Amino acid sequence: MVQNLWDQTQSPQQHDGLDQLVYRSNLIGSDRRVCNWGGGNTSSKTTITDFRGRDIEVMYVKGSGSDLATMKANNFTGLKLEDISQLFQLDEMNDEDMVAYLGHCMFDAKHPRASIETLLHAFLPFPHVDHTHPDAIISICCADNGKEIAERIFGDRFVWVPYIRPGFTLSKMIAEGVLANPNAELVLMEKHGLVTWGDTSEACYAQTIKIINLAESYIESIVDNDKLFGGRKHTPLSADARRNLAALVMPTIRGAVSSEKKLILTFDDDEDVLAFACGKNSSVLSQVGAACPDHLVHTKVTPLFIDWTPNVEDVEGLKNKLKEGIKSYKEQYKAYFERNKNDGDIMFEPAPRVILIPGLGMINTGKNHAMSKVSGTLYHRAIAVIKGATALGNFVSLSENESYNVEYWPLELYKLSLAPAEAEFSRQIAFITGGAGGIGSETARRLVSEGAHVILADLNLEGAQKVANEINEKFGEVRATAVKMDVTKEAEVQGAYMEATLAYGGVDIIVNNAGLATSSPFDETSLSEWNLNINVLGTGYFLVAREAFKVMKQQAFGGSMVFVGSKNSIYAGKNASAYSAAKALEAHLARCIAAEGGEYGIRVNTVLPDAILQGSAIWNSGWRNERAAAYGIEPEQLEEYYRKRTTLQVNIYPRDIAEGIAFLASSKSSKTTGCMLTIDGGVPAAFTR
Repeated sequence: MVQNLWDQTQSPQQHDGLDQLVYRSNLIGSDRRVCNWGGGNTSSKTTITDFRGRDIEVMYVKGSGSDLATMKANNFTGLKLEDISQLFQLDEMNDEDMVAYLGHCMFDAKHPRASIETLLHAFLPFPHVDHTHPDAIISICCADNGKEIAERIFGDRFVWVPYIRPGFTLSKMIAEGVLANPNAELVLMEKHGLVTWGDTSEACYAQTIKIINLAESYIESIVDNDKLFGGRKHTPLSADARRNLAALVMPTIRGAVSSEKKLILTFDDDEDVLAFACGKNSSVLSQVGAACPDHLVHTKVTPLFIDWTPNVEDVEGLKNKLKEGIKSYKEQYKAYFERNKNDGDIMFEPAPRVILIPGLGMINTGKNHAMSKVSGTLYHRAIAVIKGATALGNFVSLSENESYNVEYWPLELYKLSLAPAEAEFSRQIAFITGGAGGIGSETARRLVSEGAHVILADLNLEGAQKVANEINEKFGEVRATAVKMDVTKEAEVQGAYMEATLAYGGVDIIVNNAGLATSSPFDETSLSEWNLNINVLGTGYFLVAREAFKVMKQQAFGGSMVFVGSKNSIYAGKNASAYSAAKALEAHLARCIAAEGGEYGIRVNTVLPDAILQGSAIWNSGWRNERAAAYGIEPEQLEEYYRKRTTLQVNIYPRDIAEGIAFLASSKSSKTTGCMLTIDGGVPAAFTR
């Protein structure tokens, strides 16, 4: 059951004001069983004093492109009721004229554009109105016998409205239906949602929760879990098997769905998803159509359902089915677009947003992690609706043309246009070793600032997590993920890539940056010191690059690797034979991989920094003292010593290396591979030749 979360001690005391509308809206949006992500709208009618000191009646309504769960006062639009009320006298009004008219009704031009369902709120003669998309209500509205069920639950206290796309006509139809029924307490919108109202903001919210719970109680009383989705056809794989299998197939999926633009993937094996994916009737039910207009904008009309019998040994068979299924889905989507398109329509990416795999779960796609999760969140709601609708009767949806007209509706497209423009590394995933250190953390921030998602791999998990938290706080949830990894241990490297794949679907950019350094005269260099350098800087870079190469080949759209070498990669450093030899190994390994990677579109380049003292664990270790001793100076003189030996008389900082890495990983160097880029202020002895 949905809980009434209203708390008198937390709610604003101004009962008819905007602050209480914000509070009510956030409560509604906090439970996705009540309202979809980005969907629904709320309003309050009140009186304010305008700039001339006059008292005027206004309506605050959710602004376009906001989410009820998180919106604030500045996300609402205030409109003059006297101006809006005149529209009720009209017989018809198209969307374009409605939007233009509402723009003139705003009392503050800084407010966002009003919700596309503003007139629904304005025409109802109540101070406070909620429009939501509760699972239980949509289950009724998407059942072929929904109106009959509503009569059993609500008697004559509801108004049933047949499906019409939101706008003037629907708004007037709802208002006329309510005015014609003095007993009306709610409106049920076929294949759409719920409208409720109240004299106060608290009463409106309480009515919304009450109506939802009446519907939910009825549905739960008749649901037979043994017959859910036709009964179970398959048994889910174990949790570990699901994760392992998902990690193995997600790069294949990502490659197949990303032929137009790269997409970010998320994996979901929650209990309700597994129940649906394993149902006998689910392959048919999933293809009926979207459960609600708000759903299909983010999930498309239908998901891709893979006809596969769960078997952990059949990895290649599943990959083949996925590739075939995605190809067929794209062809069908293009045909759907051609059948329904209007002049000027531009087709969206035809790849599925939701992929259901029996025994495994659900894979979602989106232009970033957040939007991929939105697709998944909304399909959880679709599953709940299908569960309810099939318990009541037969699940029904919009017609194909109705669905298309929602998906490509100009007013919905406007909401999508509010999203920020894509940047250089949007839709890309970067795997950075040594992510907790100076160069690694600066590189992560640099790439994320232009749209990337990053995995920060480091032995120092606490440090990597701190960097990830800082990035996520600034740029958005799950833009960075921290994993603990020892580059010298094959199983840990493979495990880190599994985590990266499960988090985002694959990898596009590798920054091979994990490092250490030791200093000893050659004849005093121990075998353990030699092996330490070779293991971390040689074998470690090999393992990280090899596993990335496998993922990139599976995705089949190329990739970029950047190795962080050193001046010592090409300059024989005194008292640093083990370090210098390992750094030379890195540089040549990068060229070898570049030679093999070309045919797959995999570029491999190297940056050669020198003396990055800031934020470096290496330089905060014995290496600083050892290098100072090698030059016959004090440790605190080292930074100035390095500056003076450069041609440009400058110090080099982590952000300088991050800039070079970003360049080599970007489209600006798309025709460059096997390159070594020096970022050392100009050390003549280390000029490449």
